[in-house]
Amino acid sequence: MPIDWFPLWLSLRVAFLSTAVALALGLWLAYVLANREFRGKEVLDAVITLPLVLPPTVLGYYLLVVIGRTSLFGRAWEGVFGSPLVFTWKAAVIAALLHSLPLLVKSARAALESVDHSYERAARTLGASEWRLFWKVTLPLAQRSIFAAVALAFARSLGDFGVTLMVAGSIPGSTQTVAVAIYEAVESGNTAVARTLVLVISAAALIILALAKRLEPRQS
Repeated sequence: MPIDWFPLWLSLRVAFLSTAVALALGLWLAYVLANREFRGKEVLDAVITLPLVLPPTVLGYYLLVVIGRTSLFGRAWEGVFGSPLVFTWKAAVIAALLHSLPLLVKSARAALESVDHSYERAARTLGASEWRLFWKVTLPLAQRSIFAAVALAFARSLGDFGVTLMVAGSIPGSTQTVAVAIYEAVESGNTAVARTLVLVISAAALIILALAKRLEPRQS
């Protein structure tokens, strides 16, 4: 039986987009949590971490409430784009983001907090702004750990199943990601298809994990 490779390419696209959004948003959140003190900081940290511990069905339900057709956001989306957000590949990106963002924030925060702050203090005495300080001093010092976090976030996005199935469904040639395709292949008895996709996604995950390991800072 010929294998439909669309789920793999869709999963790669979803993982790439969700990781890009997670990097942009996650770096900002990690910087705020690592360098700012404010009321509600612990609550924000807990909310960011919550998707890592909640069951996928619970996350999927919350997401359906937020982006479904009857929600304020869902109606606004449909009004602008002319079609609902749920059961599209864009919903799959949001689903993957729920798991990749907390992972990236936690890892990036740890990386930023581990930076030798004497370099930052020296830069401040030379008149560097906080914006320039972050991009020219802090980020370069933490970049290996952050790149490793990005690789792990990509791998996590690539394998999302439960939330994706609830908000994006499994429409062949449209929203069926590789994890969902494997599940349906097993359910329908297509063991050859399931085995092939499992081996491909496992190999991809191993390569990403090896890359993340190489990017981790070397212990002195």
